[in-house]
Amino acid sequence: MRLLLVLFLLLPLPARADCVVLMHGLSRTDSSMWLIAETLEYHGYRVINYHYPSTDEAVENLVRHVGFAVNQCGFQQTHFVTHSLGGILVRAWLSEERPALMGRVVMLAPPNHGTEIVDNLAENELFHDIMTFMHGPAVVQLGTDAGSILNQLPEPDYELGIVAGNRAISPLGPFLIEGENDGTVSVESTRVAGMTDHIVLPATHAMIMMNPIAIAEVVEFLRYGAFDHGITLASAIRKLANP
Repeated sequence: MRLLLVLFLLLPLPARADCVVLMHGLSRTDSSMWLIAETLEYHGYRVINYHYPSTDEAVENLVRHVGFAVNQCGFQQTHFVTHSLGGILVRAWLSEERPALMGRVVMLAPPNHGTEIVDNLAENELFHDIMTFMHGPAVVQLGTDAGSILNQLPEPDYELGIVAGNRAISPLGPFLIEGENDGTVSVESTRVAGMTDHIVLPATHAMIMMNPIAIAEVVEFLRYGAFDHGITLASAIRKLANP
């Protein structure tokens, strides 16, 4: 019996899957991240697809929900995959705290420097009230003002990959935003000093989380710490099909 116990203790422990925290965007729910969640689970990750009340509170109050999600990972290596506002919340939380074992971060269409849509609509009292009614107090914090909470966040000191889109469904994007944009956020606004990698894909802000190439790039960055800049739809599907 004692020999068996010694042999058991000498056996290598089974590897535990890394944990990935998903944080959805403004006025969305965890269901908007379901395809990414299913894909990551298929590739062997433990996934915390966290729902937070994005329309109820200001950014500085929503940040605590990142910690709630991270706590569910315990002592596993913890990565983050975010959409839009979710990326801002993770950046804010990581500026003050870290998981027990810090992993990599992938942000889809993050408004790291805000969006001109908020700048233009918030100037009008009626539009300001409509935006706040529909999307909550956080939406008016997503402007491009240099003094906004977005532009006060420190540069990331962790591995960060950013996926931007350059296709627009909403007519407001091409009308109000300068340069390439996804209908809500400009490509330039997604960039942040200190990021590890950045890629632009033909995707819209609202649907980038469902884009197979974007999802393949999420898996690629979590696995290797870099994007596949030569990716095609066919190669993306192959990557997704082979864990």
